[in-house]
Amino acid sequence: MLRALTLAASLSGPAATSLALLPLPAATATIPYSIIQEEPTQVAIREAAPEQPKEVRLICKSCNANEKIALQKLQDHGIKDKNALATIMGNIRQESTFQPDVCEGGARTGYHGCRSGGFGLIQWTSENRFRGLGSHAKQIGGNPSSINTQLSYLLEEGDWKMIEDKMMQPGRTINDYMHLARKWIRWGHHGARTSFAHDYASRFTREAV
Repeated sequence: MLRALTLAASLSGPAATSLALLPLPAATATIPYSIIQEEPTQVAIREAAPEQPKEVRLICKSCNANEKIALQKLQDHGIKDKNALATIMGNIRQESTFQPDVCEGGARTGYHGCRSGGFGLIQWTSENRFRGLGSHAKQIGGNPSSINTQLSYLLEEGDWKMIEDKMMQPGRTINDYMHLARKWIRWGHHGARTSFAHDYASRFTREAV
């Protein structure tokens, strides 16, 4: 600025006037330097959910598909004792070899094709028990010839309920449970039920699932 005034003073006439009219540069404001500190980023740490304890169950690796379904369903219902499970399965094997669509005599007719004798997993024979299976199937929207529907009926039927509490009590022998099963199924011929039961018991293993 001093140099501009000195130069203007040394000039005269139009040159001095023009120089005097030139705008002076604006003063530059001094911005103090500052350090902006950002707040530290907070990282949410999620604690891992505690691992749920695994349930120990009886399994049968050498069993067929229907036998495995039955073993799982029975345990889901609360039957845990190995001998009790083996006894129930031994009886089903004797009655139907786990073929839910079989009519007495061996023909696999399905529910509606079985006109006489027993039908299904435990060969329901009397009219009220046979018709009860059909009614139960309609109630749950199931197929009366399927294993899942029949297992559902088996565990809800009044004849089973007579012995259910005792079948759920652990610590009995296969012979004890077999005595109870006779009241439930009302068989006339024992056959190989007990041998089948011991066979299942020997094949069951415990595994965490």
